Amino acid sequence: MKIALGTAQFGLNYGVSNVSGQVKTPEVRSILKEAIKYNIDTLDTAIVYGSSEKILGKVGVGQFNIVTKLPPIPKNINDIDSWVTNHVKSSLDRMSIKSISRLLLHRSADLIETPNNKLFESLHRLKDLGVVDKVGVSIYDPEELDALEDCGIRVDIVQAPFNIIDRRLETSGWINKLKQTGVELHTRSVFLQGLILQKEEQRSPYFDTWKDYFDKLSEWIKDTKQTSLSASLNFLYFNTEIDKVIVGVQNKNQLVEILNSISDIHNFLIPRDLMIDDPMLINPTNWKL
Repeated sequence: MKIALGTAQFGLNYGVSNVSGQVKTPEVRSILKEAIKYNIDTLDTAIVYGSSEKILGKVGVGQFNIVTKLPPIPKNINDIDSWVTNHVKSSLDRMSIKSISRLLLHRSADLIETPNNKLFESLHRLKDLGVVDKVGVSIYDPEELDALEDCGIRVDIVQAPFNIIDRRLETSGWINKLKQTGVELHTRSVFLQGLILQKEEQRSPYFDTWKDYFDKLSEWIKDTKQTSLSASLNFLYFNTEIDKVIVGVQNKNQLVEILNSISDIHNFLIPRDLMIDDPMLINPTNWKL
C-alpha cells in the first residue's frame, strides 16, 4: 500500500482543520488496526511530535515500518555521534522497537553545517549497525536539495511537501531527478493540513487573500466531478515517481474515507494554472492564524 500514516495528530493538537484536538489513545489503536486491514505498513512520526512516539510504543507498532526524524541539532554540540545515538536509542525505547526503517533529519542544513561530515558519518554508522535501514532528510523547499547536491551529499530518502497546490517538487525537476537516481520519495502535506479540504466558510480569514484561487480550484474540482479529497489523493497516489503518500487522520472513519477515495478512474491531469508558489500560502509555518 502506497499510503503511509502520519502520526503528528497522535502526539499534538495538529492541523489547521483539526477541531477535535490530539487523538486519544483508544482511537489510535482503532486507527492502526484499520490500517493493518488495508495493508498500510508505514508510520511516519518524529521526536518533535509531542508524545507521538510514546503513544505508538504504548499501543504497539512492531508490525509497521517506522519513519522518524531527528530534531535540529542544537548549537555548540561537541559530540555529534553521541547526540545522534542517544536520540535514536530514546526513540527505540519509546516505541518499544529494535530498529527504525527510515531515519530523517528535520533540518537538512545540519548535514552541511556539521563540521567534517560528522553527522553524515554518524547516520551511516547506524545503518552499518543495522539500527536504521535508510537515512535522509525532511525538506520544506526543493532548494534544500540543491544545497545538498552542491555539497556532494547524497541521501537514501527524501520527504517533501507536495500537493495539488504546491508543486515545486515537480517544477524544480527534483521529483524526476530523485526517481532517476534511486532516492526514495515520501510526500506529505497532501491536504495542506486540511486547508485544501475546507469549504470557504470554514477557512480562516487569513486565507481570504487567495479567495479567487480557491474559487478557481473548486470550480475545476466540480467540473471534473471530483471531490477535494479524491482530487488531492489521486494526483499523488498514481504518480509513479512517489513511493509513499503520507496522510494524517483524526479517527478510523477518516482513514476509511481516504482509502475509499482512491481511484484511477477519477485521476485527472491538474491544469498548470492551479499551481501556486506563494510561500505565505503553501508553507504553514508562515500562516498568521
